[in-house]
Amino acid sequence: MDLVRGFPLTRHSALAAVRSADAAERARGLATLSSVYWRPVYSYLRLRWRRPHEEAADLAQDFFAELMDKDLLSRFDPSRARLRTYLRVCIDGLVSNSDKAASRQKRGSGTALHFDFEDVREEVERLTSTVESAESLFEKEWARGVFATALQRLRDACAEAGKADHYALLEQYDLGDARPTYAELAQRFGIAVTDVTNRLFRVRRELRHVVLDVLRELTASEEEFLEEARALLGEDAA
Repeated sequence: MDLVRGFPLTRHSALAAVRSADAAERARGLATLSSVYWRPVYSYLRLRWRRPHEEAADLAQDFFAELMDKDLLSRFDPSRARLRTYLRVCIDGLVSNSDKAASRQKRGSGTALHFDFEDVREEVERLTSTVESAESLFEKEWARGVFATALQRLRDACAEAGKADHYALLEQYDLGDARPTYAELAQRFGIAVTDVTNRLFRVRRELRHVVLDVLRELTASEEEFLEEARALLGEDAA
């Protein structure tokens, strides 16, 4: 499938939005970035810098405030590194160069962000004992963040279109712990097995489109977008 087919030529970049003079645009850009990156940032702080839970949570909050207050993304050059690589460098700078007490002072961005650090604490602690490196954990959590953001958007879009059952099929078949058969799903939803097949095909296709849309927002060039799409979706994304 052509990666750029079906997408608008205008890039709705979250990177541009966070530097906008419009407060609503800045908030939109930060919301997109943080929805994908808050878990990678927190996990990286736990493993790379060995910070305990509460301190890592505080530093993760500080990190997103610094992105805005110090306009860190204005220094990002996609020809030199991927965004996720650049952000790890920024995290390292935050931890190594900031006094702990000073870094926890209230920032001036005026944007309140709320992350469920406590909810992911145990899972991240388990992961830190199994992954090869902090960089590897960051990559895994980045992929999780992209898909989590895309799934939430898809869920909302299906609900708005009156097709919440399409998302429910995807959720029960692809996202649950136990995978039911198509026949079981057909019985649960009161539809034919062929309808299960067709709806799953369509909703999976839409999910792929939404994933690519999220990646477009998080990349600064077409080249970076294509690289990230291949990294996330594999060779068949080319």
